[in-house]
Parts: sequence; C-alpha cells; structure tokens
Amino acid sequence: MAALLAGAFPALAGAQTAAPTLNMQNWPLPDTVSPEGKAAAAAAAKQAMPDPLPPVADIRKLIDAMQGAMGAELQKRYDVRVEASMIAGVPVRIVYPKGVSSLGKGPVLLNLHGGGFAIDSGSLTETIPIAARTGLPVVAVLYRLAPEHPYPAALDDALAVYQALEKDRKANRIAVFGTSAGACLSGQLVAKLASMGRPMPAALGFLSGSAELEVRGDSESWMPGPGFDWVAAYAGKTPMTDPILSPIRGDVSRFPSTLLMTSSRDFLMSPTSIFARALHEKGVDARLVMFDGLPHAFWAYMVIPESDQANEIVAKFLKEKLEAAAR
Repeated sequence: MAALLAGAFPALAGAQTAAPTLNMQNWPLPDTVSPEGKAAAAAAAKQAMPDPLPPVADIRKLIDAMQGAMGAELQKRYDVRVEASMIAGVPVRIVYPKGVSSLGKGPVLLNLHGGGFAIDSGSLTETIPIAARTGLPVVAVLYRLAPEHPYPAALDDALAVYQALEKDRKANRIAVFGTSAGACLSGQLVAKLASMGRPMPAALGFLSGSAELEVRGDSESWMPGPGFDWVAAYAGKTPMTDPILSPIRGDVSRFPSTLLMTSSRDFLMSPTSIFARALHEKGVDARLVMFDGLPHAFWAYMVIPESDQANEIVAKFLKEKLEAAAR
C-alpha cells in the first residue's frame, strides 16, 4: 500500500529527497529478481511517501481509480466477469472465471482485500488472477473501513458473508485468503470461527500479514511501512492482546492448512514468518513461501513474472485443499 500511495501522489512524493545513506530504498536488488521485477521495485523505491498524508477520503478516491484501472486490464487478460452484489447485507465483488455464471452450491473462495483496513487496494487485483487460475468464483468482501468503522466492524462483515456462503455449502467447500490487512482479517475470521466452535474452511491463504498486533517484528522496525498507524486506527478501543484481533495470542491449533507468503523486502516479513512458526508448532499444516528482493504485497500491484508465480502458488494451494476436502 505504501508504494500505491506514493505513486498516487507524485507531486508530493517528488517534493521529498532520498536520504544520502544506503538504505533499503536504494540498496541494489539481487540478480535473483527478474529484470521486470527489478524495474518495478526500483520505480516504487524512487517514490517517497507523501508527507503529510492527504485526507483518507482523497486517498480512497485515488486508490479506487487505480484499482479500477488495473482491474480492467486484468479482466481483459484473464477473461473473467466481475459482478457487484450484496451478501448478508454486505457489499461484495464476485469474480466469475470463464465458464462460471453463478455461485451455485459448489466450492468458493472468500477474499478479504488489503489496504491497511482503511482503503481497498486489492478487491480486484488480488482476486481476478486467483479466480482465473482456480476456475472458481471469488467473493471479495467490501468490508467497512477504519477509522470510521474500527474493529470488529470489518470482521463482522467478513463473518456475515462467510456464514451466508456456508448456508449453501459445507465449510470445507470454502477457502479464505487475503493480502496485508486482508491477511490479518482472514486470520481473525478463522480465529473467530474457532472460538465459536464452527467447522473450519478448507484452507487459509495468509499473504503478508500479521497475527500479532501488540508486538512489532524486526522487519517492521526498519522497513518502510504504510506511513500511518494502521493498527491503532483499526483496533480502536479493543486491546491488541485480544486473541481474535491477534490470533497468535489464542489457540491456533484448529487452523486449517495455511499458506503464508511474503518477500525479503516486505515490512511484514517478520510477522508472517512468526505466524508460520506458531502454526507449525501447534501441528497445523503451515507452508511459508518467501520471495527474494521484492516489496510488500508485490503480487497485488506489480505486473512482473514473480506476481504470476505468486498467484499460481496461491491458486494451486487453495484449489488442491478444496479438492482434497471434497474426497
């Protein structure tokens, strides 16, 4: 999201000058990154975060426009259909892959988009490639946003949509995934279901997120983040140690098979890997995939070979787990 914000406000970004010392923003990228990845990451690194940040309403308008433009290109590339709808009173975007015209009663993917809980930076770019690669419909929840709607508003919306989908199919015919804030929210949804004694979905895609909002990991201490305290705005008055808000504080032994994905220049690298270890220690099938050299959540906004690879990894994992659960 930091890269998206910087790119959305070039005039403000250009007003800042890069620090003369060598840091993550100008450290040479390794040759393990594709030429396209190097170019995209270098372009993102040249964009400084606007300081001060514009009002959240202005940010949302610009990011919505960017999401719409990128989404339109992805729809052409993947030949999918996107439908605006309502489920359980919550607005959603449903992405239908070619040959699929309705949700029916079969397997479905539930997406919780990224954007620091404050904007929608992924309901199209995170979902279209996955729908096309799995051949399954994806329901992207357009949950209420912070700071106007702090926790548990977004979780309540996610839970309402999940439970509505569960009425037409068993829980193991649903897989949940999300990037960044959406990964956090996806983990919270699973933690909430576990606390309710509900059956688990077939799989969880926890893509560059955090399951511990009270304590920051090492990567968060030195890598550029979103430019505002997204955690505080989202948590509101709820203690950060709450075991649903921070699932690692609770019992994660019932979590479904989980794919965790991050990259070595991702400010959420530490919390993603820490959560992978916590799940593994509790006997959960937890798989951590690490990309090299690329920034936070690159697959949601960079048109590079690594994004195709990342989306293929996610799609294959979710589909395989859904198919295995149906046997």
